[in-house]
Amino acid sequence: MRVVIALGGNALLRRGEAMTADTQRRNARVAAQAIAPLAAEHEVVITHGNGPQVGLLALQGAAYKPEEAYPLDVLGAETEGMIGYMLEQELGNLLPVEQPLATLLTMVEVDAGDPGFQNPTKFVGPVYDKGEADRIRGEKGWVFKQDGDKWRRVVASPAPKRIFEIRPIRWLLEQRTIVICAGGGGIPTMYEKGADRKLIGVEAVIDKDLCSELLARELRADLLVMATDAEAVCIDWGKPSQKAIHRVRPDDLEQFSFPAGSMGPKVEAASHFARTSGKTAAIGSLADIAGMVRGDRGTIINTGFAGLTWHG
Repeated sequence: MRVVIALGGNALLRRGEAMTADTQRRNARVAAQAIAPLAAEHEVVITHGNGPQVGLLALQGAAYKPEEAYPLDVLGAETEGMIGYMLEQELGNLLPVEQPLATLLTMVEVDAGDPGFQNPTKFVGPVYDKGEADRIRGEKGWVFKQDGDKWRRVVASPAPKRIFEIRPIRWLLEQRTIVICAGGGGIPTMYEKGADRKLIGVEAVIDKDLCSELLARELRADLLVMATDAEAVCIDWGKPSQKAIHRVRPDDLEQFSFPAGSMGPKVEAASHFARTSGKTAAIGSLADIAGMVRGDRGTIINTGFAGLTWHG
């Protein structure tokens, strides 16, 4: 079975943890321990979040030479390499020495006409006082929105159109390689207008869940697993009436509302994959990846189910 595993942002940096290399390596080890047992029986592709890591690099760059800060596409490439390195090493420490592993820097095409560019919504980088935000806006043309009592830069979050490295990813899977790719939604790129169609990087952030879903479809994966910090998709989250969904059809999920900043994009991506591919998607905790592959843990989404069932 071909399985795409999308590690949420908590995979390498949980809420409240210090952004140190040791912390991220420890969390990479936890992720590797959950994924390694699958390698003997399944083809495995891993994607991951990178928001905190990009934010840290942006802060470091601003502290060095603010006028020469690296653009977001370059920061995305840097974090894909760093996170892939940690995951590769921790998986390699658990798997047989003959098991091949590879991390691919992954460029993802977006459309210059995507409506997301007209209404940037994705917070990136540090917070500023309003006066400082206004100064930077004037110097660099950045867009800022209020975040609590501070101001932060926002960038577009365009939809992914095409994964440029899809052919080498397929080839590596044919060689039984565990592939780490499309980190953070991939490196956003687009073609400039003109006869030569020059490919350039874009100051944007592609939604990592939507990119993972596109990757799973293009690889014709049998299962898309979305690992997060919740054991399942729940209704009435945090209330006494909270209930965890076990098996569900994509259409049945439409009767519920999920937060746009957390579970919403995962439900949308998983439902789209199940509906368009006819295969299965699963959402649950990192520790339950093996259980989601078996189908007895997390929330399992498939168009062929008879109806909605609940955990417990």
